[in-house]
Amino acid sequence: MKKRELLNLGIPNGEPVRAALALIKTLAGEGRTVDTMRDLIKQTVDAPHAHLGNNLLGPLAHSIVDVPAAPAFVPRAHPAPFTQYGRGLDKNSIAQMRNGCQLPVAVRGALMPDAHLGYGLPIGGVLGTDKAVIPYAVGVDIACRMKLTVLDIPVAALDSQRDRLTTAIEEETRFGIGAAFKKPRQHEVMDADWNISPITREKKDKAWSQLGSSGSGNHFVEFGVFTVDDASFGIEAGDYLSLLSHSGSRGTGAAVADHYSKLARGGHPELPKELQHLSWLDLDSADGAEYWAAMQLMGQYAAANHHCIHKHIAAKLGAKVLVDIENHHNFAWEEKHDGRNVIVHRKGATPAGVGVLGIIPGSMATPAFVVEGKGDPASLASASHGAGRMMSRKKAKSSLHWKDAKAILKSQNVTLLSAGIDEVPAVYKNIHDVMAAQTDLVKVRAKFQPRLVKMAPSGEPPED
Repeated sequence: MKKRELLNLGIPNGEPVRAALALIKTLAGEGRTVDTMRDLIKQTVDAPHAHLGNNLLGPLAHSIVDVPAAPAFVPRAHPAPFTQYGRGLDKNSIAQMRNGCQLPVAVRGALMPDAHLGYGLPIGGVLGTDKAVIPYAVGVDIACRMKLTVLDIPVAALDSQRDRLTTAIEEETRFGIGAAFKKPRQHEVMDADWNISPITREKKDKAWSQLGSSGSGNHFVEFGVFTVDDASFGIEAGDYLSLLSHSGSRGTGAAVADHYSKLARGGHPELPKELQHLSWLDLDSADGAEYWAAMQLMGQYAAANHHCIHKHIAAKLGAKVLVDIENHHNFAWEEKHDGRNVIVHRKGATPAGVGVLGIIPGSMATPAFVVEGKGDPASLASASHGAGRMMSRKKAKSSLHWKDAKAILKSQNVTLLSAGIDEVPAVYKNIHDVMAAQTDLVKVRAKFQPRLVKMAPSGEPPED
């Protein structure tokens, strides 16, 4: 067992870690298994006073009890400023944004019109920090991403060739927790350096098996109609059959997020309960640099996931790609704002710098919009990443009915291949209201209307 695992078990840094390492050496000499060592250490961490008189565990227990009290949390003298976009946002997400702006490393924040409650920072929360990265302000599904490709297949195929389009989706990607391919997809991302962190090294084979899969929760792959009013995308104005996908870095990204968020929390025992999920890693520290590198790799991996999905579906259909647009959220970027370098966390928010293209989806029955960023300074050049939930998954499962959802889908001529009741249109805000609340942030360039939608089957727990 190494120091990092001991910290994850709750051993305070310093003398307790040294005492734990000495205990491990003694236990190993007695022939104890790693599982036994882990159990004994956890017992001591959970109740150190109960083991003070134990000859074996006593030294570790004393070192934990004798740890000096954590320093008191000292928030900023004045909270970092943040701008809220849209009205009627839930009070919890606003409170979370205010909490984030209390951090001593906070510089500026913004709350997007699709905002709702998250862990630490709200979904739809944007936070700029000084030389620090916050794993939970990036998010669990690191580099969750949108990708749209316009194909040279007639729009009429959505009706006349629906079975063929359905087969292409169902054979060329996978959905759900643990979804993987028996024969892994090939992509150059697997030739990158996966030894940059212990988690990416350990999870490389799993990541490879899941390459090209779509996960669960709000992740989807769908065919629909892409409508463009001018020739600025290199195609004539009109309607086109297109493929749109939403997914991220799968189980490996979640493992990276979990590991480094625990390290961050271990380094900031002074934070009050409501701020613990906003614990940060200094970028000039070894852990901070390691997380940053792992996050970048997860960004490349998420992009590769989408590349494989679109490549294999297009090949299955014998289609040519006419237009390719993509962007990701749940990420941190080093950018210049207010005349200084800032680490910008966009948790469920889309980059919207001047001229930057992005994709903002609605729901399985409402449009997605291709947008061009305006670079609004107050938003840290950001926009929403979707319509945003207005109902929890738990409430959706207890109060919504498929009969009503199917009626809405039928009215919009949408065929749903699979999904959970917690992802039907009724759980989302009105995408048109969300778009109207961010006209200062983005300009709408094109529209995508879903027609053939696949998500993880009902009953799959969310990954997002």
